[in-house]
Amino acid sequence: MMLLNEILSQWADAEFKRIFKDSGCAIPPVSIIATSNPEFGDYQCNDAMALAKILKQSPRQIAETFTRSVALHFSLERVAIAGPGFINMYIKTEWLSEYLCSMTSDVRLGVPQIGEGHTVVIDYSSPNVAKPMHIGHIRSTIIGNSIDRMYRFLGYNVVSDNHIGDWGTQFGILIMGYRNFLDAKALSETPVEELERLYVKSYGRTKEDENWMAQCRQELVKLQSGDQENLALWKEFVTLSLKEFQRIYDRLGVSFNQVRGESFYNEKLRGIVDLLEQKGLAKESEGATVVFLDEEKLPVCIVRKSDGAFNYATSDLATVVSRVTEFNPDKIVYVTDERQQLHFRQFFTIARKLGITTRLDHVWFGLMRLPEGTFSTREGNVIKLECLLDEAEQRALAIVQKASPDMQLDQQKAVARSVGIGAVKYTDLSQNPQTTVTFTWEKALSLEGNSGPYLQYAYARIASVRDKYSEKHSDINPDVYLLKLTETIERKLALMLIRFPDVVLRAAETYKPSSLADYLYDLAQTYSTFYQNVPFLKAEEGVRESRIRLCGMVARVLRTGLDLLGIETPERI
Repeated sequence: MMLLNEILSQWADAEFKRIFKDSGCAIPPVSIIATSNPEFGDYQCNDAMALAKILKQSPRQIAETFTRSVALHFSLERVAIAGPGFINMYIKTEWLSEYLCSMTSDVRLGVPQIGEGHTVVIDYSSPNVAKPMHIGHIRSTIIGNSIDRMYRFLGYNVVSDNHIGDWGTQFGILIMGYRNFLDAKALSETPVEELERLYVKSYGRTKEDENWMAQCRQELVKLQSGDQENLALWKEFVTLSLKEFQRIYDRLGVSFNQVRGESFYNEKLRGIVDLLEQKGLAKESEGATVVFLDEEKLPVCIVRKSDGAFNYATSDLATVVSRVTEFNPDKIVYVTDERQQLHFRQFFTIARKLGITTRLDHVWFGLMRLPEGTFSTREGNVIKLECLLDEAEQRALAIVQKASPDMQLDQQKAVARSVGIGAVKYTDLSQNPQTTVTFTWEKALSLEGNSGPYLQYAYARIASVRDKYSEKHSDINPDVYLLKLTETIERKLALMLIRFPDVVLRAAETYKPSSLADYLYDLAQTYSTFYQNVPFLKAEEGVRESRIRLCGMVARVLRTGLDLLGIETPERI
């Protein structure tokens, strides 16, 4: 089914062209948007402002001519002018009811399947081997997974790729640490934490001892040359790390189509540099091979260092060529932090020069910081992601046990897991991705206000209402009754519900899960007003069933929207 704003936009566009056909001017497409204030109607057209220069009339005159001459769309009750030329539109309540019923009868709640026949590759999370995932990894993982979920919901064939950091200079440092400082018992009990300890200690030695750094480089060269002993160590590091990563992903409800490290593309790197040289894009400069990007006003990009080693740009070029060849995607989306913006501008520019026509998008997000500043694995001042999730579940369990003391312990723990992890996710996803987030336990684990638990509780409250209805009227199916929108708050709730498909579409297109989070919070607040101001179970038959049915529609949208954010919805909290 078409989105209502699209239906009205097509109608308004045709009407503007008909009404002003004798003006001798080409009328550009007009659009209809939902109003943010119900005082100005249900939907609104603001295009009279833009048409003023074209038609050489005031916006008010254009709006008056339109409203006087328009043939109303069958969904509209009336149109009216506001201010200097805004055209406000009011939906027929009966039509609104029918449209909402049609939307909620659809398995995808009317969300358009614009992705059918299209493929998108989404590159997100991407932790480094031999380092535990910390709170800095949560943004790429959770934002990327929500974008992943929305694109699948829109019908796209999504290839989610966890491009892990499993190659590079850090492995020379780690091998030296492993050989000199290993605690075998710690490695068997907490492998990735021990690997991180070895890396931090070895890295510390590089600052104090130049010879130590030279030895680290030698171990790296041996690894890159295929030394069997170093290669075996590297494989052990990767295997141990992937096992630990998967444990965190399982807790977060995150999965990938494929997990490929930088090492997967190693054999292709030399060929990429050769291709750049053949096309005249890469040149030698001070012993290194570089691509000059002066025309694009970008700094020079090194693709092969003077010592013969390749860097991230070379690896990403090999990766994108491989992805285009293997998946033929319509676009590739990279979800990383803000510090990589220059890298991606350079990389995308070179990719286009190589003939890559696939759309490439960099979705960058602000850094996660501690109140005292940034954190660093090298300095050892990080908060482990697992510790954050443990703490979230423990705090949520205390709340669940207080709210539902009669619930079985296993069920309490299951609900606490959903609520705790939901709180952590929503804290991140409800903010504009490009904002910098200062992490505090209080903010991350807030269970009140604009939070994941608030939305989960709204859903659980609806489930409780429907359960109570079923207990009293087990022989009645409320969904066969007409949906009657007699109260102002009922109509407002219905108007919010029919906007869900457009919200999902815009959130996906702009890569902003926060837009969906904002909508769900507004919906939950509107439902709370509805719940507090009209009778449900005590209403007369027909009205009672209509309201129970409307509750079910709200529950479906809340559950679906939260699922797109990767947040579970327990039936009881």
